Amino acid sequence: MSYPTLSAYLTVRDAVRAVDFYKVNFGAKEVFRLTEPQSGTISHAELRFGETLLMLAEENPAWNQSPATLNGTPVRLCLAVDDVDATLEKAAAAGATVLMPASDQFYGFRCGNLRDPFGHEWMIQKEIEKVSPEEMQRRWEQMLAENPNPKCGE
Repeated sequence: MSYPTLSAYLTVRDAVRAVDFYKVNFGAKEVFRLTEPQSGTISHAELRFGETLLMLAEENPAWNQSPATLNGTPVRLCLAVDDVDATLEKAAAAGATVLMPASDQFYGFRCGNLRDPFGHEWMIQKEIEKVSPEEMQRRWEQMLAENPNPKCGE
């Protein structure tokens, strides 16, 4: 098994349910999991999203904390999908909270944001237009001129 140069590692409460959620709603493929014999708790799991590796573990106060314990997260994961609207809808039906409905963005993506049932935030997106960095900057400046304090998705 080869590992990419950079991978995300999530801490969650109820890792068994988290693995299932990511498989069913985001199309992840489980590579393997290490479980504690008595409780069945996941000490470490690895999931593939295409070529990307996501690792996760059950919260354990001795070495990691989940967004629930931290009361939020400053990290957002970006997931490229074929159908942003359908993915958001499916995840919401499975317990995710949509933070920003899908909309076309100035940077050339259709994008929506959600918080999964474990407290992690995801940008669900699909590229709909190739936008050069120069054009993206121009659009950004135009957007700020029209609304100096935009909220996510405006």
